[in-house]
Parts: sequence; structure tokens; C-alpha cells
Amino acid sequence: MADPVEQLAAALTDAAGAPVALDRPADATHGDYATNVALQLAGKTRRPPREIADELVLAASAIDGVKQASVAGPGFVNLELADTWFTQALASVIVAGDRFGGGSAEAPERIQVEMVSANPTGPMTVAAARNGAYGDCVARLLSFAGHTVEREYYYNDAGGQMDRFRASVDAVRRGEEPPEDGYHGDYIVELAKIEGDPVPVMLGLIEAALKRFRISFDTFERQSVVEAEIPEAIALLDTYDDDGALWARTSAHGDEKDRVLRRSDGTPTYFAADAAYVRRKYAKGFDHLVYVLGADHHGYVGRLQALAEMLGHPRASLEVLIYQLVHLTKGGEATKMSKRRGDVVFLDDFIDEIGIDAARWYLVSRGHDQTIDIDIDLAAEKSAKNPVFYVQYAHARIAGILRNAREGHVPDSRPVGALAAEEKDLVKRIAEFPGVAAEAADRRAPHAVPTYAIRLADDFHRFYHHHKVLGSPEEAFRLGLCTAAKSVIARCLDLIGVDAPDSM
Repeated sequence: MADPVEQLAAALTDAAGAPVALDRPADATHGDYATNVALQLAGKTRRPPREIADELVLAASAIDGVKQASVAGPGFVNLELADTWFTQALASVIVAGDRFGGGSAEAPERIQVEMVSANPTGPMTVAAARNGAYGDCVARLLSFAGHTVEREYYYNDAGGQMDRFRASVDAVRRGEEPPEDGYHGDYIVELAKIEGDPVPVMLGLIEAALKRFRISFDTFERQSVVEAEIPEAIALLDTYDDDGALWARTSAHGDEKDRVLRRSDGTPTYFAADAAYVRRKYAKGFDHLVYVLGADHHGYVGRLQALAEMLGHPRASLEVLIYQLVHLTKGGEATKMSKRRGDVVFLDDFIDEIGIDAARWYLVSRGHDQTIDIDIDLAAEKSAKNPVFYVQYAHARIAGILRNAREGHVPDSRPVGALAAEEKDLVKRIAEFPGVAAEAADRRAPHAVPTYAIRLADDFHRFYHHHKVLGSPEEAFRLGLCTAAKSVIARCLDLIGVDAPDSM
């Protein structure tokens, strides 16, 4: 949808003959937006930056919506915008509604996001939940940008780990302790009470926990099915024999070393299953593959991208997103929280403690490449100190204002008088959203959304503190401003899987 800031930047780009990026000056007295494009062009054109800036000021002054342009410092161009720009920007937000900020993808693709993929040997943990929350938010952002997205869960239904899991449940059924290298915990006892194979039961419990966490999958892929296709995948790769083992020449495709596909005893490796899985994904017609993997999988990036290239696809069409660990504290000390097992924190326990909204918010509030430290006491708090509560409260407050508006009173984007500073600030913040959403999707960085949402809530609360909405001469305009703010806050919360309540 229309991006007011991008449209202004595009007009300046035409004038400058080079891409222009607009920033909001830290000091509001320097204008509404600023650009350093003159400094960037100076080196290329071998001209003084202020000379270029002077020319840009003349060109900018002729752009619709620019009230005044000026040169500052060594060659910055500052822009002060007319009230008409703010009213037009607000109108575009109101017209777009919940579509505002979406559709940023220039070339929409079919993308598969594979996430969580934890073996069904125990309940979902908080560590795996970060994988799910992060991957789901990336999928939401990509979909909002205009891509067609599928979420997939890949799980191991055969092999050594699953054999030990089944053996552990069978041992408890016989009244024995699980094997030393097996699985322990109260959940094993509960599974032993249910007849049949415990793997489908455990997978069902995992799926239920994830659905509770607002993560649903389009497809579930089984390792046993994928492994059956290993011979077909190997036949497509550049391979060679060495000491009786079959190797893939992945080093010729950007990997740090070649990888064994089949051991000298004839058994396939995990990498062979990876080859079959990558082939299977592309065979479904996806343009882009995204893997969300834990911090112990850094070595997988090169080898998986090498497989993509060996199978005839661009390396860049396969992407591996690595997320870091989660640390929980309560009362200032590290906490385990789980009542059923002392060495792991289960997702259901985590949700019971702080709620789904807080759990989703905190698990994506930092960049995926950073360790997250979550203060359980703060996350559970229902006050403005808790950022998720603070943003939700802004949405609920606006919903209350709109409910109390006079019947038949339509929000408008046109003020009666001149705009106040707080009104301008709120419009500018709202107008930033398309750029925030687009960059978050492109960089696979959903943490930018809650960061922006806090700033938007700040600006709304500041506006509301200084200006009466209902019953004021500017009621229609301010209801329009509230409508736009509410829509964007709701979209931000939705993109990270958090509810936008109408009352609190």
C-alpha cells in the first residue's frame, strides 16, 4: 500500500538523481525529515556537499507537501513539511486500513519456512518455542509483504533417538526404570498409561502446545519418508568414492569441506537425508527455502546452501536462520520453573506463568542472533513497566475512545486548525510503519516490530495526554488519528502473534 515517507523520498530521489533515504532528526527543531544524500554524492561528483545540498533545497522546495527546506552542517538537507503532507499521509493510512504497510515484496515468491522440528521425544521446551515464535513471526512478515508462505515441521519418526524413547515408555509400562540412556520425567509415566506407539501421542501433544502458542503448520514431514528418497537425491549430486565411503563434492559449491553421504558400511549419513529433504522441498515448487535452526547448527549453513546449488538452485534461495539461547530469571535468580522435570523448562509451564501474549512478545523482542534474558516477574506483570501490556493498553485505550465517540461521527483526516507537534509526531510515527515492516521482512528481523510498537504507543500516549479527543473542535481529525494508530498497533501485534485487546 501507499507509503507516505517512501513517496516523499522518491520525489527527492528524482531531484537528486540518486537514492534518497529520509531520517527523522533527533532534534525536532531541525525539521521533520533529513537526508545526507548530498554528502554521499560529493565524493562521486567531486563537488562540495553544501553546493549539492543548495541545489537539493531548491528542488525540494517545489515538492508538494514540503513547507521549507534548508541546509545544515556540512551538507545535510532538512525538510519541514506542510500540514497538507500530514493530512494526506493520514488519509492514506485510514483508506488502507489493515492493509497499510503490506505488499512490499517487489517479486513475490513461494517460500517455505521450516521451524521447530523438535524430535517427538518430550514436551515442547522454551528453547524450541523460541524457534517457533521466531520462525512464525518471519512467516507472518513474509506473508504480509506479499509472499505465499508455507510452514513445515520436520520430525524424526525412526532411528536411535526414537528407539530409546519407545524403550523408555515400554520400560515404565513393565514397571521398570527407563534405560540409563533413555528418557526420564513424569511425562514418560503419563505416556506409559496410553496404549500403542507413544510417538504419535507425543507429536499430538507438541502440536497442541504449539497451537496454544498460536503456531500452526501447513505440513508435517517425516524423516522415514524423506530417507526413502535418498538414492534419488544422491544420483543428482557430484560425488566420489574414498576409502569405501561415498562423498559429495560440496567444497566446490562453497562448503568448508566435502561431506560423506554413505559410510563405508553402506549406511547413509544425516547429510544424505538432508540432500533428500532439500530435493523434496524444491520439488514442491518453492522458490525460497528458510530453515530456522538452533545455535549448535552454524555449520549447516554452508552445507545446505551447497546442496541447493548442486541440485540446480541458487545458493541464496536456501536460507538458514540461527537463533540463540533463552535464559529465564525469577526473583533475580535463574529459574527452571518446570514442575515435572528439573533440567528443562516446558512451553506449557512458561505460558502458565506469564501468559501467551507475554511469552510471544519476549521470545521475539531481541534479535535472533542475541541471547534472550527474560525476567519472569516483569513478563507476568500487568503494568506499564511490562512493554507488551503497555502496547496492548494503548490499543485498548484507543478502542475505548472510538466506542465512546458520538454515534455517526466519522473519523476524518482534515484538521480544523493547525496541527500540534504531538499530532505531527504521531502521524510521522504511523507513517514509518511500511518501512519498518518491509525491512523486518527483508532482514528476517521481527524484533523490529515490538521496538517500533513501543515507540508508537509512546507517541500515542503523549498525544492523548496533551490533547482532548472527544468533544474538542478537532474531534473528527483526532478520531481519524486514533483510528490510524489503532490499526497500525493491531497489525504490529498480529505480526508477532500477540492479541490486540479492545478492553483491559
